[in-house]
Amino acid sequence: QVQLVESGGGLVQPGGSLRLSCAASGSFLKIDAMGWYRQAPGEQRELVATVTSGGTTNYAIAVKGRFTISRDNVKNTVYLQMNSLKPEDTAVYYCNADPVYDFYGTMRRYWGQGTQVTVSS
Repeated sequence: QVQLVESGGGLVQPGGSLRLSCAASGSFLKIDAMGWYRQAPGEQRELVATVTSGGTTNYAIAVKGRFTISRDNVKNTVYLQMNSLKPEDTAVYYCNADPVYDFYGTMRRYWGQGTQVTVSS
């Protein structure tokens, strides 16, 4: 079993910055991709950014140039630096690890509990 624990959400004014962190813990062999998704009220969950264990990144068009995803493979932690935040970035942000390999060859997807990001003046 794997646990993803997020931190760093909160309230920020438009144009401000926040940094989200997500640490994976538990018993596993390897995590391939880690990333962030978000879900605004009444909307579907959407991709924000992902990073593979090799460092390849992928961003949603809406955040490209403003958000930066990074990863510490030793600490099994993924970060999301969010700059130039806009009100439309307001959402619950979820950490994702997919796939996670266990010691028996099984692959699973895991989600964090979510952290609220609110951009408002």
